[in-house]
Amino acid sequence: PHDDVSFQVENVRLLDKVSPGRSRVGILYLTATHSIFVESDTGLRSETWVLHSLVCSVEKQTTTSSGCPLLVRCKNFQVLLFSIPREPDCHDVYLSLQRLSHPEGFVELYCFSYKPNIVEEERRQDWAFMDLKANYSRMGLPNSLWKLSSINQHYKVSSSYPADLFVPESATPPVVVGSSKFRSRGRFPALSYYSKENHAAICRSSQPLSGFSARCMEDEQMLEAILRSNPRSDFMYVVDTRPKLNAIANRAAGKGYEIEDNYSNIKFQFMGIENIHVMRNSQQKVLELCELRSPSMSDFLEGLESSGWLKHIKAILDAGIFISKAIAEEGVSVLVHCSDGWDRTAQVCSVACVLLDQFYRTLKGLMVLIEKDWVSFGHKFSHRCDHLAGDPKEVSPIIDQFLECVWQLMEQFPCAFEFNERFLITIHSHIYSCQFGNFIGNSQRERREQGELQEVGERTHSLWRYLWTNCADFINPLYRPDHSQTQGLLRPSTAPYCFKFWKGLYNRFDRGMHPRQSVEDYLRAIQEETQQLEEQLASHKQVQLLLVIILQIVSHEDKKLFSGSVRGFLIFINRRSASWRRNRVGVFPGRLPPLKRALMCGLWVATLLGSTLLRTTSEVSSAAAARAHPKLQTTARSSSLRTPNKQPTPSAPMAATRSPASQT
Repeated sequence: PHDDVSFQVENVRLLDKVSPGRSRVGILYLTATHSIFVESDTGLRSETWVLHSLVCSVEKQTTTSSGCPLLVRCKNFQVLLFSIPREPDCHDVYLSLQRLSHPEGFVELYCFSYKPNIVEEERRQDWAFMDLKANYSRMGLPNSLWKLSSINQHYKVSSSYPADLFVPESATPPVVVGSSKFRSRGRFPALSYYSKENHAAICRSSQPLSGFSARCMEDEQMLEAILRSNPRSDFMYVVDTRPKLNAIANRAAGKGYEIEDNYSNIKFQFMGIENIHVMRNSQQKVLELCELRSPSMSDFLEGLESSGWLKHIKAILDAGIFISKAIAEEGVSVLVHCSDGWDRTAQVCSVACVLLDQFYRTLKGLMVLIEKDWVSFGHKFSHRCDHLAGDPKEVSPIIDQFLECVWQLMEQFPCAFEFNERFLITIHSHIYSCQFGNFIGNSQRERREQGELQEVGERTHSLWRYLWTNCADFINPLYRPDHSQTQGLLRPSTAPYCFKFWKGLYNRFDRGMHPRQSVEDYLRAIQEETQQLEEQLASHKQVQLLLVIILQIVSHEDKKLFSGSVRGFLIFINRRSASWRRNRVGVFPGRLPPLKRALMCGLWVATLLGSTLLRTTSEVSSAAAARAHPKLQTTARSSSLRTPNKQPTPSAPMAATRSPASQT
C-alpha cells in the first residue's frame, strides 16, 4: 500500500492472545519505518501498524503445521504473534525486524524521517516552546542567594550537565570546579528546585569520590554554600537514594558517600532504591505476568508480589515524600544523589517537585519538569530506552517508574492533576518511539555537539508542542485548581493497600475483552454535552432579549402581529432543540455554532421587522394619496366594507400620526 515497501508476505495470520482460535488473515508489509498488517477477511480495511523503533524483541518460535510463529514484543507493551506460512519468509521478516528495530546510528532513527505537514518556520517555533529560564524565573531565580552560572558553558566541567546551572551566590568558580573533581562524572551539586516562600532548595549531584577516608575542601565548601543559601535553617539533609549496602560497596572502588564528620551541619539519609539492573529484571517479570493467557487470581497476585515492582514504586515515592516534607514543612534544603546522579536522582527530585508545586501538576508543568530534571540534567535516554544497538545491561525502565509514580498520585488525588492517564501513556510511547527529537542522545552536549546529533533541532520535531496543540485530549475533567486537595503540598499515603497495578499502561493492547471506557471518558462526554446545551441556552436568551427590545419600539397594533410570529418562532426553536438533544443530530439552530445561530436569528428578526416597516411605509403612502384624491379614499373605505375579514386600512390622519414612531 506504500511506495517504500521493502517486501510483503501474504496469508499471514495475526493470532489473538486471549482466544488463539480467533485469528485474522491478511498481508504483512515491511517498510523502512513500519510493519503493517492489513486484514483481508473483512470488507472494512483494518490495519495494524508497528513502528520499528518501538520493537523491543523478535522471537522465532517452533514451526507448526499451520505455519511459522513470530513473536514481536514492543517497548509500549504491545505483543503481536504472527503465523507466517513459509519458513523462508518468516526468516526474512525476522532478520529484517532485527535490523530495523536496532539502528546503529542516530540518523537512522524515525525522528529524522518523520515529516508532518507543517512549514519550516512553525517547526522552529515548536522547539522554542519550552523555556526553562521562564521556569526558574517563576521560582524567583536568580536572586541574592542563587545565581546562574556559566562555568559549564562548553561542558568542560561536566560533560553530562547542561550549559547553564544555578549554584549558590557564595560559591566561587574554584569551589565549583574543585567540587566537580570530587564528584563522579564531574556532576557537582546544582539547583533543581527552589521554594521562594521559605528559601529551601533541592540540589542534585552524583556520589562523592570519598572512598574510605578521602575528603575535599572545595566540596565541603560547596555544601556549606548551599546551607548558607537558606538563612532560615542551620542544617541540611544529604539524601543518598541507594541502599546503604550498595553505597558501602562503592567505597571499595574509591566512591561512596559523604562522611558526616567532614561536613558541618548535615544530616545523612539512605533511601534504599535499587539499581538499574534490579529494576529491569523486576519489570521483565511484570511483562511475563501480563503475557499469561488466563492466569488465576492467586497466580497473578503471587507473580506481581514476586516481581517486586510495586515495592520499588513505593520506595521512590517514600523518598520523594521525605524530600518534599523537608522543604515544605521543615524549611530545610536537601542534596540528593545516587551513583552517577542521572537515574534515581532524577526520579526522586521529580517526584518531590510534583508533590511540592502545583505548577508541575499541570499539562505544561509536567512537560517542563521532564525537560528540566531528565532531558537537561542528562538522563541517558539512548541507553536506558534502547534507542540504538548497544549494551542490553544499560537498558532500564527508569522513566517508566517516574511516570507510574505520577499515575499512583493521580489515583489518590484525582482533582489535583490537570492531565489524565492518556497524557502519561502518550509521553511514555513517544519517549520510546523516537518519533520526536526530544529524547535523542544521553545529554545536552551530545545533542548540540556530537556529529550527527547536531541537527536534532534542525531536522526533527518537538513532542512538547504536539502535546500542547492536542491538549484537549489530555485534560482531566475532575481537575479543580481551587480545590483544597490541589493546593500546596500533597501528602499521599504509601500504605501497601494504596498501590494499584497500572493496567492502563501494561494491558491496553489486550484484545478479546469487553470494550472498556474509563470514568474520565464518561465525564468528558458529559462535559461536552453540558457545554453544548449551555451554548444553546445562551443563544436562545440572546434571541429572546433581542425580540423583547424590538417589541418595545414597535407600535401597539404591530405588536399583535409581531408577537404572534415571535411566539411561533420560539416554539419552533425549542422543538428543534429538544429533537437535537434526543437524536444528537438536528437542523438550525442546533447544529450551527453559537455565533452563527445568533446571526441567523438576528437576520430572521431583521427581515420580519423590515417587512413591518415596509407595510407601514406603504400605508403612509396610501394615506397621502387619499388626501390628494378624495375618491381614492372613498374607494378604499368602501373596499374595506366589502371585505370585513381583512385587516382594515388605517385612515390617513392615524397613519400620519404613527409614521414617526414606525420609522423610528
